[in-house]
Amino acid sequence: MKSSRLVSILLLLQTRGRLTAAQLAEELEVSVRTVYRDVEALSAAGVPLYGDAGHAGGYRLLDGYRTRLTGLTTEEAEALFLAGVPGPAAELGLGAVLAAAQLKVRAALPHELREHADRISGRFHLDAPGWYADADATPYLPAVADAVWNSRVLHVRYRRWREPTDVERRLEPYALVLKAGRWYVVAGPGPRTFRVDQILELNAPGEEFTRPDDFDLTAYWTRYQRDFHDRLHRAEAVLRIAPGADPGGLTGRAVEDNGRTEADGWTRVTVPIESVDRAHDEFLRLGTAIEVLEPPELRARLGATVAELARRYAPQT
Repeated sequence: MKSSRLVSILLLLQTRGRLTAAQLAEELEVSVRTVYRDVEALSAAGVPLYGDAGHAGGYRLLDGYRTRLTGLTTEEAEALFLAGVPGPAAELGLGAVLAAAQLKVRAALPHELREHADRISGRFHLDAPGWYADADATPYLPAVADAVWNSRVLHVRYRRWREPTDVERRLEPYALVLKAGRWYVVAGPGPRTFRVDQILELNAPGEEFTRPDDFDLTAYWTRYQRDFHDRLHRAEAVLRIAPGADPGGLTGRAVEDNGRTEADGWTRVTVPIESVDRAHDEFLRLGTAIEVLEPPELRARLGATVAELARRYAPQT
């Protein structure tokens, strides 16, 4: 809608300063001619907007001009207050800042949108970590966040899973990511991903670095997750699932994707696995609802475990 687009132009110029018609058109996904018409409409409405010609030209608002957030839709106001997760903000040392920002936004909202924002805050609460996951100790998270914000180098002692476990690393922190209640820092060179709770020591010497202009956090994290799962599940297991059993998780999804019901009612399925050790522990919990057919070493490992359990729990004579 045109009214929504006019508000978007105002907010873009207010937050970014000077923008050309081409840049505005790209942001709004409209033609440059449409931008020209919208700018004329804003000027006619009394908005102090002016444009400069030439290579370094563009549109900008008169210095000091600010617009209130009355252009928010109901859904946008609700999403804004739903997105304010207090737990992570507090971990970053921004709890009070978040509360103050929400208070200011709430005060700027029209009455009807304020009611919607209050309703969403009172009815939805986001709590990302799982029930049985202990909270990770991340004493260096505020320091890492500060380095991300100010593009400052970090020297850390870091614990990884393979030998040697404790290593020294020089990090150029580009971004922080909160995934399933766990904080990760994406850092150059590379870039690579590090768990913040595995930082054992941290030193910030004050050295600055230049963050790559072409670094796209969303694109990087999407690739990282895809590559992580590809690296994680490099083997396969062939199983039979008992009738009526609900294995859940990755096995359950595999049943939906490639499960085939056999004559006796059991379902044959191929499941990606990370390793024999991890698959052994995962499949053992399913008890008699599952039979592993392949690989042979996994079948043998489970058979040995079941035999040991049968011996251990055999009635005493």
